[in-house]
Amino acid sequence: MLRKSLKYLLYILLLCLCSFACTEEKEHIAPAIYPRDSVAMMTSYGVNTLISDSGVIKYRIVTERWEVNQARNPSRWIFDKGLFMEQFDEKFHVEAYIQCDTAYYFDQKKLWELRGRVRVRTTDGLRFSSEELYWDQSSHELYSNKFSRLVTPEREMQGSYFVSDERMTRYSISNSKGSFVKGGMGNSEKDSILTAPDTTKAKKRLPVSPSARTSPL
Repeated sequence: MLRKSLKYLLYILLLCLCSFACTEEKEHIAPAIYPRDSVAMMTSYGVNTLISDSGVIKYRIVTERWEVNQARNPSRWIFDKGLFMEQFDEKFHVEAYIQCDTAYYFDQKKLWELRGRVRVRTTDGLRFSSEELYWDQSSHELYSNKFSRLVTPEREMQGSYFVSDERMTRYSISNSKGSFVKGGMGNSEKDSILTAPDTTKAKKRLPVSPSARTSPL
């Protein structure tokens, strides 16, 4: 009787061992810690470099942090620690100085988006300040949908919408007011400028009617 019980117990143990041996192990895989959208192709610190376009030196960029991210849609360069940039002409002469707190360059669109204490100064003495400035390199145009201030040796203007060529030699400001010194007669009397009410309060860029612009220089 004892021998029969031992055989029965051994038989149960063998069945248990076989069942454990046939059980497949499952691999536990955790999800990726970082999504693909956050992976930068390049991140550089303490940058002071020259940038060329079609083989010609166009800009000098100075920034604390420069991130190139091709995974984002649209792809972009990110300067989240501030940006100082010089723009050169074909003869490598400095045309303008640009600085801001944060900047994005959308390389496929050829569009710069500058934000936070945007300051521009040209070699002609023009000074521009705003909290926002877009630079469309395809249309060779600068524009801003936020309050902007423009100071030249001859005049001072401010308004809620600004548009200009990329060299800032021809520009317009809507809903503007300011003053300028009459030229040609040596008269220091100042005339005030007041244009039609602003029609570009939307965040996205809208066309400006001729009546809402001052005469470009």
